Amino acid sequence: MNKKEWCTIILPFLGVIIVDQLSKRWAIGLQDSINLFLVHFKLNLNQGMVLGLFSDLPKLLRIVSLSTGGAFLIFLYLLTQYLITTPSLLLRGGLSLFIGGVVGNVIDRISWGFVVDFLIVGVEKYQTAIFNLADLFQIVGFILILYALIKEGDRFWPEKEGRKSFWINKKFQLKYSLILTGAGICLSLITLIFCYSYLKVALSELPATNVVLIDKILLSFLIIYSIICFLFCVCLFIFGKIISHRIAGPLYAFERFLDNVLDGKHSELKLRTGDEFKHLEEVSIKIQEKLENRNL
Repeated sequence: MNKKEWCTIILPFLGVIIVDQLSKRWAIGLQDSINLFLVHFKLNLNQGMVLGLFSDLPKLLRIVSLSTGGAFLIFLYLLTQYLITTPSLLLRGGLSLFIGGVVGNVIDRISWGFVVDFLIVGVEKYQTAIFNLADLFQIVGFILILYALIKEGDRFWPEKEGRKSFWINKKFQLKYSLILTGAGICLSLITLIFCYSYLKVALSELPATNVVLIDKILLSFLIIYSIICFLFCVCLFIFGKIISHRIAGPLYAFERFLDNVLDGKHSELKLRTGDEFKHLEEVSIKIQEKLENRNL
């Protein structure tokens, strides 16, 4: 994607987070309920954790875990946007709204330890549960993603764009993926040594140190960190496999084109959407034209 396309994707994502956080800063100061016909504003501090995650962790480790999880989520979001080959604004915009909403609520957990809810829609007998703008953005984003997958499905998985094998050059692709994964593992280990050592020393120097509590915190840290690193490395391997496929595919297609041309056959090189080395199509046309002119 070019810079303009990236701006089209990132700006809504950042806009969702900014609007959500500004609305919550306003709502946190509400003393009484405000009723505007079908829309009601009522402050509610949601202390619950999603699926109970991180609820039993100490505050320090919970903040660290949520911060890391939020960063990992943004990484997945950017990676997904990069890997999507179709220029569908519905899908890309939906992802931006959905992930922006999720990150907005994660910021609440990190900043305050709870999520600020303040919106209710409906009449007294038929009202929605209390929610916030981040929740609303998530719903809208999910609907856009679902609609895009149904409406524009042929653009995402066109029959003529598919390759029969995902391992075109297995040796090269596997090597590429393992090198990328290995770099991720090395980076994770370096970060682990730094974070574990820093956390252990910092906790040990606190007044009234509780050795049992420190061991519990460090164990929880290692478990959560290991899960995040494992998911990170899995994503790197998949990313390496997809990118190497976009490299190996065009080279394999170009080799077949050259074989056909050398055999005296008329051939046309047509690469897939998202492939690297798109300029090979122009090179193939020039080669074909020159050979045809010589034969004349």
